[in-house]
Amino acid sequence: MLLTSYIAFIFLLALCVCLEFTSRRLTPPQSPVAAANPAFRRFQTVFLRAYLLALWADWLQGPYLYKLYRHYSFLESQIAILYVCGLASCVLFAPFSGWLLQAFGRRRTCLLFCLSYSICCFTKLSTDYFVLIVGRVLGGLSTSLLTTTFEAWYVHHHVNVHDFPKEWIPSTFSKAAVWNHGLAVGAGLVANMLAEWLHLGPVAPFVFAVPSLVCCGWIVLTVWSKEESKEGTESEKQMPLLGTTNGGLTRLTARSRFLRSCNDGLRCLMSDRRVFILGAVQALFESVLYIFVFLWTPVLDPHGPPLGIVFSCLMAASMAGSILYRLGTSARYRLQPGHVLCLAVLMAFFSFFMLTFSTTPGHPRPHESFLAFLLLELACGLYFPAVSFLQGRVIPDEKRAGVLTWFRLPLHLLACLGLLALHGEVSGTGGGESGSGTRHMFGGCAIMMLAALMAAVSLFTLGRNDSDLRMEGTRAEGEMF
Repeated sequence: MLLTSYIAFIFLLALCVCLEFTSRRLTPPQSPVAAANPAFRRFQTVFLRAYLLALWADWLQGPYLYKLYRHYSFLESQIAILYVCGLASCVLFAPFSGWLLQAFGRRRTCLLFCLSYSICCFTKLSTDYFVLIVGRVLGGLSTSLLTTTFEAWYVHHHVNVHDFPKEWIPSTFSKAAVWNHGLAVGAGLVANMLAEWLHLGPVAPFVFAVPSLVCCGWIVLTVWSKEESKEGTESEKQMPLLGTTNGGLTRLTARSRFLRSCNDGLRCLMSDRRVFILGAVQALFESVLYIFVFLWTPVLDPHGPPLGIVFSCLMAASMAGSILYRLGTSARYRLQPGHVLCLAVLMAFFSFFMLTFSTTPGHPRPHESFLAFLLLELACGLYFPAVSFLQGRVIPDEKRAGVLTWFRLPLHLLACLGLLALHGEVSGTGGGESGSGTRHMFGGCAIMMLAALMAAVSLFTLGRNDSDLRMEGTRAEGEMF
């Protein structure tokens, strides 16, 4: 597995480079007017500096989380509970992340992310189980904030402060997505260097993530405050003033906005069949991914691969899938996002079908499992831009936050139930030497992916006569994020 991991990494990296060059040759530059605007480029740089530091700190914690808990001699069932605590906190905090934005302001909520995630990293230095649970809860809060607050700050200032065209927003998030993939691959290499090459142990990547969070917080505190000084209309500056005269009124206003957003989101979800089916696909597909995040380490680690390099391989496979999406939906090939979504879910189903056989108790086949994991990440690279395009088409902008809140609720609940089922069934190591819990879990994931595939096909059938679900023009990137 050691040699296989390095060979796979080199191959996938070369594949990504070739695909990227091909993609840039076949697709024209995006938003040339935006790229030529110096004020927009400066504002984009201000945002990306902080956002990419936050993403870098998040990715550093991916490769060695399970390994750290095993290093502290916790049982797999205890580790499953730790993961469930993190997912449960996502369920609890995800709806309130929007309320925090309303109550405390976007910039302060970004600072709260930096603080909570730094504390989460420091808890990894403790071997106390309760402290680690607290860390997982803070990690769930931080994850919820990362997925909402930075984007909310950018969109608000892009439209309401700088008055840039809304059509320029996707160019920033497309650029962030490209950097995000590169950061994920690099994070695996750095984490592997710290934990294994320098022999600092699995806790080292978590400690190394803290300086990135501190730098992110410093940019938010200093550079972003200059951006907010330009704000002259209804903004976060008015919230503290309102809170000074009547703090209860501020909280009431934020609470009423949050409740109205959730109510509007639920109405949209129940009244539009397209939104409901898309939510079902997302809940089934992404809940299975949370289970995969827990299981990939115990499946491969007993066979001695460098976990950081394996993580980089997985992220490179996801990057390849994302580039293939851009190629497939380009003017040359003209695939529709509905086609790509069905293909991605089918590939994920086949991946978990392979895993039910490669993790047979007593006869594990790690190379086949590794190949199945790479196939799953390739499917993820295709899935996320496709589902983002469809969300942008069927969910109204003013109801998007509320609808996505309801999407995430069953997503995290399904993942929690899956990990709890694994906790109750596991009787041996994740590699399958003595227990069948892992194999049964992969079988359950395959069934969930089959249900997601049926929902995706149903959505594709609706899209045949629905222009909202079809991509027009020569390329898709402008609709991806």
